[in-house]
Amino acid sequence: MNNGEQRRLNGEAEEDEDEDDANNGGLAAWERAYADERSWESLQEDESGLLQPIDNQTLKHAQYRRRLRAASTARIQKGLIRYLYIVIDLSKAAAEMDFRPSRMGVVAKHVEAFIREFFYQNPLSQVGLVTIKDGVAHCLTDLGGSPNSHVQALMGKLECSGDSSLQNALDLVHGYLEQIPSYGHREVLILYSALSTCDPGDIMETIQKCKKSKIRCSVIGLSAEIFICKHLCQETGGLYYIALDEPHLRELILEHAPPPPAIAEFAIANLIKMGFPQRAAEGSVAICSCHKEAKVGGGYTCPRSYHHLFPIVPFDEVSPSLLIDQQNKFPRACFGCQQSLLNPGNKPSLRVACPKCRHHFCLDCDIYIHESLHNCPGCEGARHSKIPNANKG
Repeated sequence: MNNGEQRRLNGEAEEDEDEDDANNGGLAAWERAYADERSWESLQEDESGLLQPIDNQTLKHAQYRRRLRAASTARIQKGLIRYLYIVIDLSKAAAEMDFRPSRMGVVAKHVEAFIREFFYQNPLSQVGLVTIKDGVAHCLTDLGGSPNSHVQALMGKLECSGDSSLQNALDLVHGYLEQIPSYGHREVLILYSALSTCDPGDIMETIQKCKKSKIRCSVIGLSAEIFICKHLCQETGGLYYIALDEPHLRELILEHAPPPPAIAEFAIANLIKMGFPQRAAEGSVAICSCHKEAKVGGGYTCPRSYHHLFPIVPFDEVSPSLLIDQQNKFPRACFGCQQSLLNPGNKPSLRVACPKCRHHFCLDCDIYIHESLHNCPGCEGARHSKIPNANKG
């Protein structure tokens, strides 16, 4: 091979390397190793010791059903009127990029989703936002019931700097929540990125003030466990967790959306008027829900739904062994979405059944029914089919 041919081959090789670098976004070799979203986390070890891909849909559904069972087994009084301050750590630690694109960006995205879900499940409650940076706590928004105003204020103040001060944040929210009447539930949710706190005084005294004022403080950490955060949650009856990744962070934040258990001292049973239709004004014009026509006066408005206080019972998982032994006796399609419940080869897939109407549903419909619809289609269909029969009789 002469020198000319060798230079030509070397030039082609360099062009190929340039194309590979362009396809990989100009990343170095060690950077490309992390660019595949941590593929090793998608594997798990089976009983024989071999690595198998994780079925994320089944895993997510199993976690969801565990939370559903825990919520349904504990019949306890919950607080309807909540006053919650969300404290967001915007110190220099929030600029770390172990969460993509940064801790601050991920927290802001999931706080927005949490605020909207919070008001959906707690329409009578109020939220306020507090940020920590440069060792000072700032009240971003006062307690209010407008999710859009909170989200807009948060997105306009996403800047990180300085150290974090947990004591200053607690002193600030304590001054606001101390004025709340006793029927309201006082809560603080802290999203903490730093590994330390730079405080002007004794934070233990501040924690005891929060405990005396019945303020329930919970912390979600984005780094490692910190003793003072754990102590704060233990003293005030809150929860303390460390987020492992972004999906885990989202799950931890949304766990605070449902109403928490009421404090025993204020958990006094009182009769509350709810669920009664209200007669509309005589001159009002509205669309009748049953006749689909415009009616003038004399109608009734539908009451507010309290399905979060009386949730639909969890569905029962159908044993795979029963499906194999008696496959022909079970429905082949989901009662909700009408999609097939059989895998390739006519093998039965995972499914659940309503304990009342015994209709079968797929995993996606199970989550949709319990989180969004709040009614079983099978039970509702059976109830409505009985009404015409009763009228005929």
